Amino acid sequence: MSHQETKKKDMVSIYQKSAYGTGTLVLNLLPAALGIFAFFLITAFGMDPLLAGILAGIPRLFDAITDPIMGFITDNTRSRWGRRRPYIVIGAILSGVCFALLWQLNPEASQEYNFWYFLLFSLAFTIGNTMFATPFVGLGYEITSDYNERTRLMGFAQFMGQIAWMIVPWFWVLIADPDMFANQAEGVRELSLYVAGVCIVLGVVPGLFCKGIDSSHIENTETISFKTLGSNLISVFRGIKEAFKNSSFVKLCAATFLIFNGFQLVASFAFFIIVFHMFAGDYGATGNWPAWFGTVSAMATAFLVIPIVTWMANKWGKRNAFIISTFISMFGYCLKWYGFNPENPWMIFMPIPLMSFGIGGLFTLMLSMTADVCDLDELRNGMPRKEGTFGAIYWLMVKLGQALALVLGGVVLKLVGFDPGLATQTVETMTNLRIADILIPVSTAGLAIWVMWSYDLTEDKAREIKQDLIDRRGDF
Repeated sequence: MSHQETKKKDMVSIYQKSAYGTGTLVLNLLPAALGIFAFFLITAFGMDPLLAGILAGIPRLFDAITDPIMGFITDNTRSRWGRRRPYIVIGAILSGVCFALLWQLNPEASQEYNFWYFLLFSLAFTIGNTMFATPFVGLGYEITSDYNERTRLMGFAQFMGQIAWMIVPWFWVLIADPDMFANQAEGVRELSLYVAGVCIVLGVVPGLFCKGIDSSHIENTETISFKTLGSNLISVFRGIKEAFKNSSFVKLCAATFLIFNGFQLVASFAFFIIVFHMFAGDYGATGNWPAWFGTVSAMATAFLVIPIVTWMANKWGKRNAFIISTFISMFGYCLKWYGFNPENPWMIFMPIPLMSFGIGGLFTLMLSMTADVCDLDELRNGMPRKEGTFGAIYWLMVKLGQALALVLGGVVLKLVGFDPGLATQTVETMTNLRIADILIPVSTAGLAIWVMWSYDLTEDKAREIKQDLIDRRGDF
């Protein structure tokens, strides 16, 4: 494999990387906080678990519609501010406002009122978040056209994004603290305002300060209006079809779905294992260990994994870096058997540095590789470039994996005999849960390696594609 020095014009300044990383922090903070607050929808606001499940599922189905449409809109937008930036600013403000309103529920109100209130604002939040997230992801793909600089950009952005995962685990502690809030409902309502404010302020930063491709250079864009609605929808489906004809992109989606689904499926198991295996169901003795587990995992990802994965990608190529980092994570998952030790709680941190190579390597590398795929698509299908469409479809795979994980996680808990109504669990139940906690992510990671083994969009090929594009339409 040949390595070329990144040209000065293709390098992204620390200023630009920081601005984009700020957006990545928001991209992580909103869903992370949403996942925590959703738990209190049942315990603090008295929502029936079945209705709570419906409220979690409908917005994700709505996502499946809005994401590709937003991808098409941002790909075909022409404005003096570019194709992405106006939507990022508007979307950040709209999603922040709707997130705050979403959680101003009244526990004294009827369940029917709270259900419809939450559903309507969930759909409004989904629209706002799609307006922010889809163009934001597309913007990241086009900030630089250099093969290695893309990885460095995504590595830096993911580093900043991990700050959200360092903070969010402590929401559990804050909301349940009677010295801070009179009750859980008050904690959720007030904390959501702070989260929303932070997301609005930080979310507009990439829209104001990041620079993408000059939209005046983008050809063959379609007119977007009510008159062209029918032809626009046909074009949306045509873009999705072309994306799935790209075998390299399909492999990225499949590998991401497998690894993220496996990770999310067992994400909640760590909490149950810490409480019921390590501390025999004693929540008082458990204390802040689960929160520290999440925070240390994010810190290991940010300060250890992402720099190493970025270095490996620049040294040995993105595909090889992905395979190596995924193998390391599989070994880390196996170490959880010894790490969750009732005799020595500090050992829960032992597998974290190795486990973190899974998710840390996944998004650092996959987002960079998706940018390479966008070049390949332009070479095959011409303009307009479809970073928004590819970004929307990729993140839709992530969301579908997360949704499936939420369903299958409950199935696994039921199969192993876990009973949330019991103060303690049987030894057999906890043994089976611990086996599932290891076997599931190891299996999905192994399948992801198999999928990516034949991925062939190497650095040499990516640079050839870039040169062909420059010869065809010039360099911009």
